[in-house]
Amino acid sequence: MSLTTSDDANTSPEVMLQFYRMLYPFKSIFNWLNHEHVPTKLFTHREFSFTLQGDVYLRYHSFNTPEDLKKQVLALNPTRFEIGPVYSAKPRDKKTVRPAAFTPQKRELVFDIDMTDYDGVRTCCSAADICSRCWGFIAAAVKVLHTSLVDQFGFRNLLWVYSGRRGIHLWISDPEAMDLTDDQRKAIVNALTVVEGGKETVKKVNVRTISRILPPSLWDALTILRGVFDPLVLEDQNCFGHEQGWETLLQLIPDQSIVETLRNRWSKDPSRSSVQKWNDLKTLVGSEHSPLYGALEDIILQYTYPRLDAEVSKHRNHLLKAPFCVHPKTGRVCVPVDPATIDRFDPRRVPTISQLLHELDSAGEGANWEKTSLKQYVEMLDKHTKGLMEEVRKTKRAAASYNGKPGAASVVILANDAHHVDGGW
Repeated sequence: MSLTTSDDANTSPEVMLQFYRMLYPFKSIFNWLNHEHVPTKLFTHREFSFTLQGDVYLRYHSFNTPEDLKKQVLALNPTRFEIGPVYSAKPRDKKTVRPAAFTPQKRELVFDIDMTDYDGVRTCCSAADICSRCWGFIAAAVKVLHTSLVDQFGFRNLLWVYSGRRGIHLWISDPEAMDLTDDQRKAIVNALTVVEGGKETVKKVNVRTISRILPPSLWDALTILRGVFDPLVLEDQNCFGHEQGWETLLQLIPDQSIVETLRNRWSKDPSRSSVQKWNDLKTLVGSEHSPLYGALEDIILQYTYPRLDAEVSKHRNHLLKAPFCVHPKTGRVCVPVDPATIDRFDPRRVPTISQLLHELDSAGEGANWEKTSLKQYVEMLDKHTKGLMEEVRKTKRAAASYNGKPGAASVVILANDAHHVDGGW
């Protein structure tokens, strides 16, 4: 299902320039990236890249202030721009410093979930199309990933951003996340990766130990996904309603007698719904003490667990589209999303650039994003940033309180190391 009309998707250079000049929240983006109101290296040493009309790609730009960023964006008028890591030197000086002196130092831990990775399970749309129905897979992924990252890894500052078309991005700004090495990022991604394998791989979930027990780290995820599986996979998507769908399901069952029994039954009565077919399977498997019960859990995970683009998360120097950019194909703005209300989020209701400019015109001369439907999303980012800044202030006050006390020097060093505070950053 298409998300736009031709007018909605108007991202001509003239329209984009007006959007950047009147609507883009440069100050809010600066505060979020910088963690403080006064510029630090978190902003001044940050890489920005620009994609211009005709797919011309410019890398290693950096700026001292949000005003400098806005000035350059207006001069280049890019179709989008992306945010990269904080380097040891200003990215714009890359050509004048030794390669060894230009390395990524800090970076948000980022994740990317794309709906096309669910083409093997969703039935309502395919390829680049998306609708409110298949958005349920993204919503399930957000619930699971958010819970895991908060409860198991202890992260606090998570910003979810709609990609503008068929996916969602996550930026984690905790100091501990910013300082992760590439190896540490890879370890986190590996720990969160459950569904693996391409189109040719039938069974994509292989996480059980020799004892066939599901790892404890997945217990909470499975609890969440049990509540999602029936309404999404069985009722809405009806994934097993057609022969190709039920044959895929049968390939995931490691008991040939059950497979043959179900294949015969469903072939004779192909009109049985996915709910009925799933109940048929559960009846033959038996109670949760059955040695086959784990296969049912793995099926739930395979159809609903987050499908991550692992390469996006593993490397500090990976670039990711900035929040509030406009998707060139849909005209929709990449707005923040509240994970607490992810079930009610509808990508079709996200404002388009044309809609926003019409609202701006109606508001009269001198109006900005505050007079448009973009307001709630900018305020969502500002609220997120306020919490992040408050953590920075608390950490600085805690470090300062040790000054002048016996052993203060060593304690401050330990505190700074634990909280990743460096006055230069």
